[in-house]
Amino acid sequence: MTDYKAILQQYWHYPDFRGIQRQIIESIGSGRDTLGLMPTGGGKSITFQVPALAKEGVCIVISPLIALMKDQVSHLRSNGIIAAAIYSGMERREIVKTLDNCILGDTKLLYVSPERLETPIFLNKLERIKVSFITVDEAHCISQWGYDFRPSYLKIAEIRKRKPGVPILALTATATPKVIDDIQEKLQFKEKNVISMSFARKNLAYVVRKTIDKDQELIHILRSVKGSAIVYCYSRDHTKRVSKMLCDNGLDATFFHAGLDHTVKDERQNNWQQDNIRIIVCTNAFGMGIDKPDVRIVIHYDTPDSIEAYFQEAGRAGRDGKKAYAVLLYNDNDKRILKRRIEYNYPPIDFIKDVYEHLAYFFQVGIGSGEGHRFLFDVAQFSHVYNFQPLSVGASLHILQGAGYIHYEEEPDNTARCRFLLSRNELYMLDETTEEEEKVVTALLRTYSGLFTDYAYISLPLIAHICEMKDTAVYQIFRSFSQRHIMSFIPQRQMPFVEYTRPREELERIVIPEDVYAIRKSQYEQNIMAILQYANDDNVCRSRQLLRYFGEKNSEDCGQCDVCLSHTHDETSHKNIAPVQAMIRQLLADGKKHTVKEIQELEAPLPVIAAAIEDLVTEEDINTDGSYFWNS
Repeated sequence: MTDYKAILQQYWHYPDFRGIQRQIIESIGSGRDTLGLMPTGGGKSITFQVPALAKEGVCIVISPLIALMKDQVSHLRSNGIIAAAIYSGMERREIVKTLDNCILGDTKLLYVSPERLETPIFLNKLERIKVSFITVDEAHCISQWGYDFRPSYLKIAEIRKRKPGVPILALTATATPKVIDDIQEKLQFKEKNVISMSFARKNLAYVVRKTIDKDQELIHILRSVKGSAIVYCYSRDHTKRVSKMLCDNGLDATFFHAGLDHTVKDERQNNWQQDNIRIIVCTNAFGMGIDKPDVRIVIHYDTPDSIEAYFQEAGRAGRDGKKAYAVLLYNDNDKRILKRRIEYNYPPIDFIKDVYEHLAYFFQVGIGSGEGHRFLFDVAQFSHVYNFQPLSVGASLHILQGAGYIHYEEEPDNTARCRFLLSRNELYMLDETTEEEEKVVTALLRTYSGLFTDYAYISLPLIAHICEMKDTAVYQIFRSFSQRHIMSFIPQRQMPFVEYTRPREELERIVIPEDVYAIRKSQYEQNIMAILQYANDDNVCRSRQLLRYFGEKNSEDCGQCDVCLSHTHDETSHKNIAPVQAMIRQLLADGKKHTVKEIQELEAPLPVIAAAIEDLVTEEDINTDGSYFWNS
């Protein structure tokens, strides 16, 4: 038997596994296809990283989140584990080098974005890589019944054909029973094998606060509940406005979304994690891979478009096991906004075809040509030129991608590049450089070659790590070098691109398959109806509603959500406790002392008995010493 616990202790310094981690590890370690269901914060990464070290070969980890891939690779390397990642925006030379290292056996974990799976270079190299097992993170993305379906995930099954004897580990934090079955079918499990734990979070109180004035309610809640907080908004503009509003009212907040510069995102994320900033107002781009256990409250300013998204984001509160809150601010306007999102995300098919046609005009691509050509794409400019709604344009491009006509990369992560403009001798003769700048130059020259003759792709976090400096400080030094004409520096940038995956078709030949449009639209409508049902059902415990959605039928009332507390208040109203008070007085009428247990045996609910006793003691109708009760 492999000593997985020893590996855990050696590299992560944890005393033992949590929850179902060991069960999942032993299952995939024995070579069985395995689906692990773990709620947010359950420690999914340990379930594939530990067995990856125990088994011979490379564990291929398929993940859609580039930022999370980079973060995990960085953490693994800092622990002495050889890990690498391949994602869009990397140079071919860098990809080849990474894959060759896997062939040579130096790498234990290789993170790959799903889009990379079908590239010829990856498929060719894969044949010679000894793969221990394949991990599919965010596995719900493979199911058309899930809330975040991604067509690129369907390519994973093709990888299995090339590595038929290699087991697969699928992991997700959110899946309905229908999605669970679909994941196993799409990934071609040899036999069904699901290891799951309850999604119940006993320390987390779910609350739906119905309010006309969300700003004032948000301020009130954040002043009432102390500690670190996340506020989720639907749009980037909302994050900026809400953050400013909170600051104007004396609350310490900043905002975060995918469109910010990398250094700004890193700085704000680190400040929040280190409690230099209390509140971070963000889109759903924030949170994946964030390991901050002491978040006391997560507030959704805007209603998300699925139960799965809400549950995953709300679950970032209270990972330390202490009392925490997940609050959804809701009013009738949310219902109208959500229904409008259906129109934006699934515009009419004629509109989608119109976008495809105008895309060709925009890039001057003739019928029968364009295959393999990639174009930088400014959505705002395109929408302005042809008078289109930008949200619907983006949605149309995703649908066209699903139909196989184009590849649309909304936020590619293009690596930073630099080249020295001075010769080596001129660089050494500079006498106006600071000690920190000299450190950066030394680290650059030791880490990268050819910097005096050509651009090199560089990692600012790596240089910062070598120099023991903050990423932001290193970034400013590079900017300074650029302004002083010491070097040419091209920072990371995020510019969407469109690539034609087949020759441009005539408009009448464009076909949008049912499973790309009609089925997905229907599922999206169901997701929105489910979250609206949750927000408006004030009769059933919030926790129970969520758990039932994920297939847990035998759940119990949590006793702490807004619904449960309102029921408790109703139970303990004066009209309900008056008859119980009469029974208590009658019991104590014999002049003897009676125990708490005796009073609790009266025929009434315990919350009502407790409220009746508290009222009688307060009014000094009865006496108590904490153990016994008697008449005054």
